[in-house]
Amino acid sequence: MIILTRFFFHYSAYISFKPTLWVISALFLSACQTSIIPPQTANLDPYDSIELVNTPEDTAKSAQKSEQPSNQISYNSKVDNTPSAEVLFSTTTPSVIVTDPPPESAESIAEKIANNNSLAWSELDTESSTSTAADLLAEAYEQPEPVTEVKITTQAIPEPVLALEPVPELDLWQLTVANYGLGHVQNPRIDQHYHWYNKHQEYMHRVTTRASRYYHFMLHSALAKSLPAEIALLPIIESGFDPFAYSSGRASGAWQFIPSTGRVFGLKQNWWYDGRRDIMASTQAAHKYLIQLHKMFDGDWLLAIASYNGGQGTVLKAIKRNKKAGKPTDFWSLNLPKETMNYVPKLLAVARVVAEHAGTDTLNSVANEAYFEAIDVGSQIDLAQAAEMANITTDEMYRLNPAFNQWATDPQGPHHLLIPVAHLGTFNASLLDLPSNKRVSWERYKIVTGDNLLRLAKRYHVSVDLLRTINNIDGNMIWAGKTLMIPVASKDAAAYTLSAAQRVINRQKQISQTQASQRVEYSVKSGDSLWKIGQKYKVTVTQIAGWNKLGSRSVLQIGDKLNLWPRSSTNKLATAQRTVVKKLTYKVRSGDNLSVIAQRFSVTVKDIQKWNQVLKKYLQPGQKLTLYVNVTKLKQ
Repeated sequence: MIILTRFFFHYSAYISFKPTLWVISALFLSACQTSIIPPQTANLDPYDSIELVNTPEDTAKSAQKSEQPSNQISYNSKVDNTPSAEVLFSTTTPSVIVTDPPPESAESIAEKIANNNSLAWSELDTESSTSTAADLLAEAYEQPEPVTEVKITTQAIPEPVLALEPVPELDLWQLTVANYGLGHVQNPRIDQHYHWYNKHQEYMHRVTTRASRYYHFMLHSALAKSLPAEIALLPIIESGFDPFAYSSGRASGAWQFIPSTGRVFGLKQNWWYDGRRDIMASTQAAHKYLIQLHKMFDGDWLLAIASYNGGQGTVLKAIKRNKKAGKPTDFWSLNLPKETMNYVPKLLAVARVVAEHAGTDTLNSVANEAYFEAIDVGSQIDLAQAAEMANITTDEMYRLNPAFNQWATDPQGPHHLLIPVAHLGTFNASLLDLPSNKRVSWERYKIVTGDNLLRLAKRYHVSVDLLRTINNIDGNMIWAGKTLMIPVASKDAAAYTLSAAQRVINRQKQISQTQASQRVEYSVKSGDSLWKIGQKYKVTVTQIAGWNKLGSRSVLQIGDKLNLWPRSSTNKLATAQRTVVKKLTYKVRSGDNLSVIAQRFSVTVKDIQKWNQVLKKYLQPGQKLTLYVNVTKLKQ
C-alpha cells in the first residue's frame, strides 16, 4: 500500500492538477486509516504518579530525559495515620483520562492535502481497510473514546521527621553531672563522707550559693581542657568556694595554693595583688597543675588529685613503698597522710551528692550563663570608684576581684577587672568618660622631720616600693621639706569592706564575739617573731597567725599591729585555733523560728536577737538574718 501511494503521488506531480483525482485519492487513503485504541485504564488511583505520553516510543524517550513529568506538584497524604507514597498529579484537571481530539472528516483531510500537503504520514494507519471514509467517520464516533497511553508509577518518600520536643536547658550542676569522668566508685571511705554531706544539706546549699559567681567559668574552663567535671567541684573541698580562704599553712584562694606553688605556676604575689585569689588566674593554674600530675601518674586521676593535696613527692614515696612490699599501687591501697586519705573520698562523696540533688532545692541552682566578664581598664583604678562606675557594691567588686589586697588595683598590673555581665554597659560607658589620671586620687605631702617611707606607707595604705617608684627615690632616704606624691583612697578605709586590712579587722571582731578573753593589741618590736610573741602571751604561733591572717612563717615588720587573746584570760583559748567564725546571711524558711535556727547553727536565741535586733520570736518566710557561726562545728 505504501509503495502504491508513493507511486501515485510521485506520478501526480507530472500530470496536470485535477481536483476530482485529489478527492478520490484522499477518500481512498482515509478509508485505509484505523485507530489503535489501547485498552482503557480503569480505576486509576489519584495518589499515584501519572505520566502522560502520546506513544510508547515517546514514553521511552521521555523517561530517558526525566523520571518526573513537568507541570506536576507533590502532595503528601496520610491514610489511617500511615505515611503514603508521594503523589504526583496534574494541576489542570482532576481527571486521569485524557482523550485525543475527535477524528477529522474525510473532506477536511482532503482539503489539507489539496492546500498545503500538511498531513503527516505518521498520522495514517499502515493497515488497509475496506471501509469508506464516511463509514470510518461514523465508526469512529461509535467506538469508545480513545485515550493516550498512560504510565503509572509510585514513588516512596522517606518517613516524615517528627519534631523533637525542646530539650530543657541544664543548670551548671546538671551539666557537671552530665560530664563526670571519674566513674562510680564504691568504697566505705566515700560512704562515710557522703552521709555527712547528705545530712548537712544546709552546708551544700550555702557552698553552692557562694559558688554562683565563679562556677560557670570554672566548669567551662575544665570542660574546655577535657578534664573530668568533678575537677570543678574541688573548691568545695579546698575552700568551700571562699576566694578569701586562708590556711595556717599559708595556702590561699579558692584553689588553696601555697606561695611557692603559686609562683611556680605564674601567680604573682605582692602587697597590692595576690594571684592565688584571682578567680581566672588561679583556676587556670590549678587546671595546669592537675594536667601535669595526671601525666605524671600515667593517666590515674585519683592519684593526680591526691597529689594536688599532699604533693606528688608524698604520693610517689607511698607508691614506692607499696611496690617494694608487693602491694597494689592504686590510691585506695596507699598509706598517705590522713588529710590526703580523706581528700579524694570527700571529692567523690560531694560528686555523688551533687548527682543526686542536681536540679533540686538542696543545691542553689546556677544557670548556665556567664556571671562576669574580664575588662581591661588599662591602668590602676580605685576599687570603690570602679564599683560606683559599675553600679555595684564595693563588697561585690571585691568578691569578683579578691586578688586585690588594697583599696586599688596593682599599679603594675594586672589591669583587668571582673564585672558582672548585667552591668557591663554601665561600667564601659563610665570608663570611657573617665581619664586615666582621674582613676586614682593623689595627694601632695610635704615631708616633716621624723618621717620615713615605712611610716608614710602605713599611714596612706600604700607600699614603700610604690612610694619609691612614683617619686623616683633610690633607697630609703627622704628629706624634710621635700614633697611626695602619694596615691590615696577615694573613701575611708572602712568602705573597702574586703581589703586585706579590713578582713583582718572583721575577723578579729568575730573572734571577740565568741571569746570571753580581753583582746590585746601588740606592736611588733625589733627582734620579734611569732614564736617569741607566742611564748610571751602563752599562745601558739598558729593561733597568732590565724587571728591576724598571717602565715606561720610570715616575716614581721617593726610597727605591725597584732591582735592577741592571751590564754591566761580564759580557758576557752585552748580551742581558739579551731574556732573559725563566718558571717552568714540566712533566709528564713517556712516553719523556721529562732529556736530552730539557733539549734541548726549551734548559736543561742539571744545571739540571733542581738545580731539582728530581733525581739519577736516569730519570723516571716523570706526574712534575712545575719549569723556569726563557728563553721568548725559544722565540719566532720
